[in-house]
Amino acid sequence: MRIGIVCPYSWDVPGGVQFHIRDLAEYFVRLGHEVSVLAPADDETPLPPYVVSAGRAVPVPYNGSVARLNFGFLSAARVRRWLHEGAFDVIHIHEPASPSLGLLACWAAQGPIVATFHTSNPRSRAMVAAYSILQAALEKISARIAVSEYARRTLVEHLGGDAVVIPNGVDVDFFARAEPEPAWQGDTIGFVGRIDEPRKGLPVLMRALPKILAARPQTRLLVAGRGDEKEAVEDLPAALRSRVEFLGMVSDEDKARFLRSVDLYVAPNTGGESFGIILVEAMSAGAPVLASDLDAFAQVLDRGAAGELFPNEDTDALAEAATALLADPERRAKLSERGSAHVRRFDWSTVGADIMSVYETVTAGAAAVAADERTTGLWSRFGPARD
Repeated sequence: MRIGIVCPYSWDVPGGVQFHIRDLAEYFVRLGHEVSVLAPADDETPLPPYVVSAGRAVPVPYNGSVARLNFGFLSAARVRRWLHEGAFDVIHIHEPASPSLGLLACWAAQGPIVATFHTSNPRSRAMVAAYSILQAALEKISARIAVSEYARRTLVEHLGGDAVVIPNGVDVDFFARAEPEPAWQGDTIGFVGRIDEPRKGLPVLMRALPKILAARPQTRLLVAGRGDEKEAVEDLPAALRSRVEFLGMVSDEDKARFLRSVDLYVAPNTGGESFGIILVEAMSAGAPVLASDLDAFAQVLDRGAAGELFPNEDTDALAEAATALLADPERRAKLSERGSAHVRRFDWSTVGADIMSVYETVTAGAAAVAADERTTGLWSRFGPARD
């Protein structure tokens, strides 16, 4: 099958949607399908052979974050050329409602279109205001996928229609077989995320850290992600700042080793999350997880059975839960065991097969419509039926 996938966000700025699209494309390539991904990217960005650059993106505030999007006449021309040259059996557009390549592709594409909605934002005024502009494009979509029940709810409430829920996928074995790094082991709390993006919750964790260190002075917080490291610790007492280690951006291999090494992974995100791919990666690596009780996180963690939850932005509750878990290796081992079993439902062997089933359904439907139109056209040559 010839599959065209449209990524709305810049390929050179890592994020959950980009990782999902990358892993989905590589899963289908391994199965022998022809895959092309169209994505914004800076000229100097090294790209995999299956990615086609649509040009440089610009930063736009979106869903409590800053997304790097690509839009305009030049982008539209590149989308049309990519569609023409690809002659795809199916087009898979991610975030078609965002002002980026997905919307342009939705307007220009012919044939079966599958759309995946990642955003969870039940109070999106922008989406409501843009509905009339989006409607014509969205009507062309053959099948809709939401990565969680909360992304589906956002779609239903703001854009109408419905979607099948297929979660984000992870190569579970990639994380499970990673070798721990001894330097990252021993009373360590792990955090992965953009340091300077408040909704990722690092400030919440920093406010809880003094209470954690008061109970367990030997604890270290290891932070993987880009951002201003000095600003991240400026509200932390100077005597405690040495207990925080910044690793910067890490490779996929090092992220897997990181998650295999830490004693506790903490996800203090404050909102705007429709799924929680980092939780799935942490569980895949066997890390016990402590996360804020966002609806999407609670769903991923099986309502607290596969990982513990604390009230969102409650630093005292976070400190208490983290301290208790660090002091109880048996409890952490049980969480690790439950998480490792629960996470198998998110493996690409399951998720990819579900997405392929959607592709096959819409392409079969398009083929049936085309056959019907050919038959109708053939009979019309004979003129109207007569008695």
